[in-house]
Amino acid sequence: MTYGAGGSTCERTVQACEMLRRDFGFTVMPHLTCVGQSYAELDETADRIHAGGFRNLMALRGDPPRGQTEFTPRAGGPGHASDLVALLKARHADFCLGVAGYPEMHPEAASPEADLAHLKLKVDAGAAFIVTQLFFDNSIYYDFVQRCRAAGIAVPIVPGLMPVLSLRQIQSFTARCGAGLPAPLRSRLEAVGDNTDAAEAIGVDWAIAQIRGLQANGAPGCHLYVLNRSKAALAIATGLAG
Repeated sequence: MTYGAGGSTCERTVQACEMLRRDFGFTVMPHLTCVGQSYAELDETADRIHAGGFRNLMALRGDPPRGQTEFTPRAGGPGHASDLVALLKARHADFCLGVAGYPEMHPEAASPEADLAHLKLKVDAGAAFIVTQLFFDNSIYYDFVQRCRAAGIAVPIVPGLMPVLSLRQIQSFTARCGAGLPAPLRSRLEAVGDNTDAAEAIGVDWAIAQIRGLQANGAPGCHLYVLNRSKAALAIATGLAG
């Protein structure tokens, strides 16, 4: 659940988080971004989240608003996730903060080395763990972890996976985030064409295989980007339990 700008939006989001925790027993981790927010508003939002009893947060820069190609921080607001991490830790030292990592490099980064340097800034500012952008080849994650460790990044790195729902959907996502689509997965999706049920089944099978491989190689859990598609998440859980 992601916080937008403004007190009323913050209040509604905190209330929703409290409802999910109270009525359903969920462990909720709010997401906070820099988009459209000043430092003063972020201080207020951090205080409201903390007062609500939440200690685990994802601290993200956020994407440019729809129709814009470049992120422009609000006047008097942070421009990088590392700035947001520093603000949150200074405001409430007991926050446990997660940040994003890009195994195949952030699309805006000048180089893999520069991208890794930015990630280390976030960790040095107080991030406690990293959740990766989606990827479909586990070897990319293993290489990323090795590069992070060599750069002095010692926090847990949680792999982020997205179950494929269709070839068109995943091509759109990978184009935006810079992730590659392995040829075997692309071929299987092309073979089923517009059959969405078959494409989703392929995506679920691929994600299950990825998770099993990651678990066998010591990954500290996995995070699923399911885009509110509970069917795929439940199918993955069932497949892993079988």
